[in-house]
Amino acid sequence: MTATALSHQPANARRLFLGSCMALIATSTAFAAVGASMLAIKNQFVLTNAQVGWIGGAALWGFTVSMVVFGPFVDVLGMRNLLRLAFVAHLAGTLIMIFAGGFTSLFLGALVIAMGNGLVEAACNPLVAAIYPNDKTVKLNHFHVWFPGGTVLGGLAAYALDQSGLTDWRLKLALIVIPTVLYGIIFFGQEWPETERVRAGHTTGEMWRATLLNPLFILLLGCMAITGSLELGPNRWVPAVLQAGGIAGILVLVYINGLMALLRWRAGDVVHRVRPTGVLFVCAVLAGLGLFALSYAETTAAAFAAATVFALGVCYFWPTMLGLVAERNVRGGALALALMGGMGMAAPGLVASPAMGRIADRYAHERLPVTETVAVLRDAAAQFPTLAASAPGKQGDDLRAAASAAQSVVTANALRAVESSGGASPIAARATAVLGPADNFGGRMSFRWIAPFSGVIAVVFAVLFVSDRRRAAESTPLEPAAVTA
Repeated sequence: MTATALSHQPANARRLFLGSCMALIATSTAFAAVGASMLAIKNQFVLTNAQVGWIGGAALWGFTVSMVVFGPFVDVLGMRNLLRLAFVAHLAGTLIMIFAGGFTSLFLGALVIAMGNGLVEAACNPLVAAIYPNDKTVKLNHFHVWFPGGTVLGGLAAYALDQSGLTDWRLKLALIVIPTVLYGIIFFGQEWPETERVRAGHTTGEMWRATLLNPLFILLLGCMAITGSLELGPNRWVPAVLQAGGIAGILVLVYINGLMALLRWRAGDVVHRVRPTGVLFVCAVLAGLGLFALSYAETTAAAFAAATVFALGVCYFWPTMLGLVAERNVRGGALALALMGGMGMAAPGLVASPAMGRIADRYAHERLPVTETVAVLRDAAAQFPTLAASAPGKQGDDLRAAASAAQSVVTANALRAVESSGGASPIAARATAVLGPADNFGGRMSFRWIAPFSGVIAVVFAVLFVSDRRRAAESTPLEPAAVTA
């Protein structure tokens, strides 16, 4: 490392990096906790897959709102202030979801949490680039180890709660508070460096021009929409889809993210040997193959095998895309990184996750066995009014609502109403037995529909990789003395 680079590294760089990693753990714990709660929330509040998709989607595109609104002004507002706002959003959003009374408040809470997540990315990506100017792609990969790493920690904690009998989904959401308090403590009272763009003397006007008028950046922005959708869209659905098929979906999600974390920690070996565009090409191919395999996974062994290929595919997408932009567009600064991160969350949040929910609903409905479904709903419509007459308060209301749903239409959502309101009754167990395989099939089909998009970005990254190699071959080699200077 040169003397110039060393002078740019603040004395508290390691503490700032630690705080950034802890803030990202809070972000990933939020993803894990919301994902682990999806099925319970869907059943308790009798939501459709599409509504669940919107809640999951809000946890993604809300990230974009805060990144796009605050990211371009990191230099003006300061990284310290953005992380203070993130701290408040993480706490407030968690409380809103815990005390939610229905779809609207669940959606709002997920949105506020996501805005906290976006503020973390908006502040910490340029912070890591600023304190490690000579190793940006590798250190961004090391920083982003803690997105899948935090998902592993949060997922294991959620699984431990389930195994200990503490199955209330609100306890899973409360896990978000732990890393939030810790990163608040780590960052408290610290000095903050200037961003790399400010330190280099590039003006705000240059930043906007270098970002919005750069054809390569616009191309990479489109690729980020697809890479984000391939990684985060399916990740939101894996626990619920596999659990509906009798597979421990949360353990598969933990495995995926554990493998991703390990691979990102070894990113230096990969990125230094292969150009980022080459890494991204291989990842695109593997991600598509992994999603196709997941769409056929009907056993635990098949699910873990498919998850391995999927994890190998998506592990380097996010940090390597950011590193590629940070290396090739220094003038773009925090704006370029904010737009990339925002797009990476907006696409799965606004498009991929809701679309996967709609696809899952359609195929689940088609998969329902008509005779068994009609029998379950007919019996529920007959039994629940009698049970409701002796049930107290909300339980009686739920039973009457379930009876009404069972009488009205033969749909997966009517079965969910029976499943949610029937408690431990035999009729609820019958509803689960009919609904589970259909929901599992619908979810797996949504994986199959999104997989072909990997082919689009594979072509783009292949062209960029070939272009990089040709440019490197045509350039004049530096003299040995210049290399060591």
